Amino acid sequence: MRFGDFDLFLIEDGPFRLDGGAMFGVVPKVMWERMDPPDEKNRILLHANCLLVKTGSEVVLIDNGLGNKWDEKQAKIFAVEQPRWLLENLKKIGVEPEDVTYMIQSHLHFDHNGGGTYRDADGNLKLTFPNAKYVVQKGEWEVAQDPAMRDRASYLPENLQPVADSGKLVLVDGDKEILPGIRMRVTGGHTKHHAIIYVESGGHTAVFNADLIPTASHLHIPFVMGYDLYAADTMNFKEHYLPEAFDGHYLMIFEHGPALKAGQIRKNDKGKWVVNKVDMNQEVYEG
Repeated sequence: MRFGDFDLFLIEDGPFRLDGGAMFGVVPKVMWERMDPPDEKNRILLHANCLLVKTGSEVVLIDNGLGNKWDEKQAKIFAVEQPRWLLENLKKIGVEPEDVTYMIQSHLHFDHNGGGTYRDADGNLKLTFPNAKYVVQKGEWEVAQDPAMRDRASYLPENLQPVADSGKLVLVDGDKEILPGIRMRVTGGHTKHHAIIYVESGGHTAVFNADLIPTASHLHIPFVMGYDLYAADTMNFKEHYLPEAFDGHYLMIFEHGPALKAGQIRKNDKGKWVVNKVDMNQEVYEG
């Protein structure tokens, strides 16, 4: 999709499932199960949606999904469909792993950062995008190196160490423009240094919401994940951010939306935030 002077592509890495109670925190099941019906294990369907931006001089990938380093037991727990779709879907738009010049991470949990590395035929860990700068918040990187007990299952060493050893790691501290038209904004909430990524060109703004608003169901301000370490911060940020997104006509990207992956928000006649779906396959974004 042409987006001002940029080209945007939603790149699907494929489905997985997480516990519905964990995805909606203190919200009772009766309030979310009709929107997001759980399976027999109480898991809801999610997708790992990544965003590729072609600026004309750079090829920028935002988050990289779950990757293909899963053993059978781990894959079964999270219903991870293998192999993942990320690289195949990049190839469909003519992008090889070597073409990516920036790999920007919203944060470093396994469902956002698992596709940045892979194991070769000999079992050695390698960078998936060998020519890319891997960009992440400094505070997020430091937490991932020595996570608290609650976080250890989310920060996997095999997703981190190859980046540390590569010399490709770029740490940024706080809100930062990474490239002209592409910037990170720290939200906190999900993790202390969790960030969303703005893409701005031709008077248009798209925002990759990562785990601030993982699906359209999470637009309701109290609908906050049990995974959020600082849930009150998530709600406070959403309270101020959603009117900004409405006023700015932002194209909102929902990283874990299984069906509704992108759209513009508005309030319905009950005063609740809802989404007008936007087709990311359209030729030109009209705003």
